Amino acid sequence: MLFIRKLNCRLVLARIQGRWCTTEPTRHVPVMAKETIQFLKPRNNELFIDMTFGAGGHTREILKAAPSAKIIALDRDPVAHEMALALADKFPGQIYPILGWFSELPQKLEELGIRQRSIDGMIFDFGCSSMQFDEGSRGFSISKDGPLDMRMDKERCPDAPTAAEILAKIDEIDLARVLKIYGEEKHAKKIAGAIVEARNTIKKIETTKELADLVQSCFGSDSFGLDKLKRPSHLATKTFQALRIFVNNELNEINYGMVLAQHYLKIGGKMITITFHSLEDTIVKRHIMGNVLNDMANKLPLRYNSHIICHEQEVMETVMKSPWHQLSKHVIVPTYEEVEDNPRSRSAKLRAVVLVD
Repeated sequence: MLFIRKLNCRLVLARIQGRWCTTEPTRHVPVMAKETIQFLKPRNNELFIDMTFGAGGHTREILKAAPSAKIIALDRDPVAHEMALALADKFPGQIYPILGWFSELPQKLEELGIRQRSIDGMIFDFGCSSMQFDEGSRGFSISKDGPLDMRMDKERCPDAPTAAEILAKIDEIDLARVLKIYGEEKHAKKIAGAIVEARNTIKKIETTKELADLVQSCFGSDSFGLDKLKRPSHLATKTFQALRIFVNNELNEINYGMVLAQHYLKIGGKMITITFHSLEDTIVKRHIMGNVLNDMANKLPLRYNSHIICHEQEVMETVMKSPWHQLSKHVIVPTYEEVEDNPRSRSAKLRAVVLVD
């Protein structure tokens, strides 16, 4: 069995020069833009932060609804930042582009003279942008061959390791944990073992095609994957998701972003979040519900906490009290028409809340 497994890895990696799937670039359509504006209700002269500017779709929708609104355009991707700078030229004095992470925002806002409790609304559109998926050299897409990079910051943070560098050094046990926790991959151990075996006996995994084919080889050429909605998906989808989240420290940044919203929004300010998988949505949901301790979303919902543990009353009151009021009783999902027009919106979930405390 060991020999067969090595042979499969060798054959898979030998097909690097084979035909690779190519598709036309997807239009950069903002997800649930109509619903975002309906809940945000922007007005002229109000100040907003687009926390994930991307191609600027949601920012443009705000400007359509409130032509004299002011918007701080944050993104960690240098390509998106260039687009924000271009938009700022078209709307002088209204768009303030910022390049950086959520965790870098307080310092950047201080430089702009923006204080806490001064923002009227914040938008979070998590996950990768269409631009990042469409450019094979960024290393995010399974369907486009390119270097296994996955850094949203590109070369802005030269010390940050790429996905390829992580796969070349990470311990097998740690890799399995990354795949299981960040990708919710049931076959994490098998995939981690194949990756480590391939790098030790054949070569390091350096391209998206090599990784996708290697993961596929763990299941056989006739196998196929299904997502949580029972839709067909590539067997390496969860592996790519896990590595992307790990490389970019996404979940910690999302948690930090939720904390920032609570500090910088005015009382009555609105927060719109759009998530694309359960890990993102769980963090957002627990902040909204008040299931937070020391600014961190609790690992487990309160109902699963041990009845043996007894916290001080002050701690429990802090955890149980939510500063948010939900503007919609149920989570908002895209319409059938939007999913048909923009397939990447199919897993999106929108939550809209207002700060009340």
